[in-house]
Amino acid sequence: MNILDQLAALGRVGGRAVLFTVLEGEHVGRKLLVVEGEEATGDGPPELAELADEVLRRGRNRLLELEGARVFAEWYGPPPRLFVYGAIDTAEALCAAAKLLGWRTIVADARAKFATRERLPTADEVIVAWPEDALAQIGPDEHTAIVVLTHDDKFDEPALIGALQTGAFYIGALGSRRNQDRRRERLLEAGIPEEELARISGPCGLDIGADTQEETALSILSEILAVRADRTGGRLKESAQRIHAEIG
Repeated sequence: MNILDQLAALGRVGGRAVLFTVLEGEHVGRKLLVVEGEEATGDGPPELAELADEVLRRGRNRLLELEGARVFAEWYGPPPRLFVYGAIDTAEALCAAAKLLGWRTIVADARAKFATRERLPTADEVIVAWPEDALAQIGPDEHTAIVVLTHDDKFDEPALIGALQTGAFYIGALGSRRNQDRRRERLLEAGIPEEELARISGPCGLDIGADTQEETALSILSEILAVRADRTGGRLKESAQRIHAEIG
């Protein structure tokens, strides 16, 4: 099976892979395909396979500057997922914004009267379940962002504790700074280590002066994108980094 056929098969089963293409250097033009959990194939340098795990984890294309070579690492896989716990109005605004990016969106809430298709028309999936059950059902991984919106201790604390036990690349919680401080103390009392709490962005979002539900969703999603690209989310004119993070 050639590389194109392998990629086509990969898309049908929702797998992940990295296609390395040598752009400059001794092996220019050669390719190496590394499918997650399988042996590498192709005529590219086999040592490139050692770089696959990092590219797979980040889920983004990268231009690699190696000794004597430049290699383009092209990521293949299903879209990132946004999991929102708490079926409030901001959840629908988040789903609508994330759908424009091609992300898969999932909203869960234990309150059946809130977690409905009528309230969440743009969500790909709506789950009526308590936090622990919802997290177990979707299995967040390193390509999943989690946002907790409930404003209710009996929901948001188990949701955050459960989220911290996953590989989610982003965990955010809505709420005032006073509520965040109170929640932090409760999580510490529940036995969550200080270094684990640092994974929670709370209040979540970037400081853009958001007021409406849609603006709040944009603020949160902007922070999610910045974290995924390993950026701070500041103003571009004040940044010395490349504008396009996917080839940085």
